[in-house]
Amino acid sequence: MDDPQGADTAPILRGAEPIDLQEEGSPGVLLLHGFGDTPQTLSLLADRLHKTGYSVLVPLLPGHGRSMRDFTRSTADQWIGAAEQSLVAMRRRNADTSIVGLSMGGALAVVLAARTDISALVLIAPYLGMPLQLRVAAATHWVWSRPIGAVNARNPRSIRDPIERERNLAYGAVTGRALYQLWRMVRRARKALPSVAAPTLIIQSREDPRISPQVAESALALLGAEEKRLVMTEGAGHIITVDYGRERVFSEVSSWLAAHAKRKVTAAGD
Repeated sequence: MDDPQGADTAPILRGAEPIDLQEEGSPGVLLLHGFGDTPQTLSLLADRLHKTGYSVLVPLLPGHGRSMRDFTRSTADQWIGAAEQSLVAMRRRNADTSIVGLSMGGALAVVLAARTDISALVLIAPYLGMPLQLRVAAATHWVWSRPIGAVNARNPRSIRDPIERERNLAYGAVTGRALYQLWRMVRRARKALPSVAAPTLIIQSREDPRISPQVAESALALLGAEEKRLVMTEGAGHIITVDYGRERVFSEVSSWLAAHAKRKVTAAGD
């Protein structure tokens, strides 16, 4: 496996830093951000979970929150390696640990959950399926990537709230090589779904412009977990942890984690 930090050369962008709210003796929650994005998209959820009694860690994945050069050089293996290292570090302090993944972070969370015994798993708008056009582009990246370079990947409907859209620190661009690594990540996660045993909650927006509800439904069917649930939301885009209706997302996440934590915590709204 690649060195998890081997892609990083540029300094971390202001606001993209890892979030570490860990405390001894509290149930742990590892939060994983999405492709080309940063822990900033999970900061509000991290604060909410910490206030309700959780020890929270949100690592910055290799190649993210730095420069497009670092992003292009990073690999799926490095993302998985860094996420796994963070999980191991958290489990040293918090034996009762759950994982929450957003977008590509959901794919990472599936891979980790298939390998490790965790208390619960939450997948928020999980990137567990890639549209045909993007799959073709990923498979042929070696043809077009070098002459074309980075292409615009922004979609204003991913975050409908204009204030949060402006705050977002995502690169907003993608190269062919990075897209290929995302494709690799998706394929590994899809294969891992049947091996997931932890109680799993999937939260998906019906208006998500990047992931269709059908992807969430197929992922639910493939999950090996005996206890699993799909919650559909409306009125938001893809990054539903910062978009309109995020309070419901926070409540669903908190309630699911509280129901499966081995130690007593307070669910949002209790």
